[in-house]
Amino acid sequence: MWLLIEREVRLVKFSDIEADRWPELQPFMDTCLLPVTGLSGTENPWQAVAALERLRDAMDVIEIPYKGRIVAYPAVQYADEQSVALLGHLVQNLRKAGFRYVVIVSAALRLDNLSEADLVVSPDNEGKMPDAAEARELIRKLWNA
Repeated sequence: MWLLIEREVRLVKFSDIEADRWPELQPFMDTCLLPVTGLSGTENPWQAVAALERLRDAMDVIEIPYKGRIVAYPAVQYADEQSVALLGHLVQNLRKAGFRYVVIVSAALRLDNLSEADLVVSPDNEGKMPDAAEARELIRKLWNA
């Protein structure tokens, strides 16, 4: 979170929401953003920092234009293509917590087969992430469907 504060952008994080205010905010904050860093544990410290920075940049594209409607949850730090199936259970739990939409974002892993999520923003076959306009359009389509 310190990287976001450094930029002087105030985003809605799970830790910003007080328990007694959640019932009044929940109807407006219907979308959960679940970041997936995709670390394997083999990264050197600077490689882990680079992965976190790429994820932060990918999240900013979604969070900043829609702050106040999207709540960013803590990142799933360690995951690979084989363990991604376990995220489906986590998505279901986030729905039980009251989120209408769950958006998963990863700048490291290609997450094509995660049907439980409403939207997955991740690299394509060439490793390219959607640009800001594409990501905003994906969110708008999700909400207008």
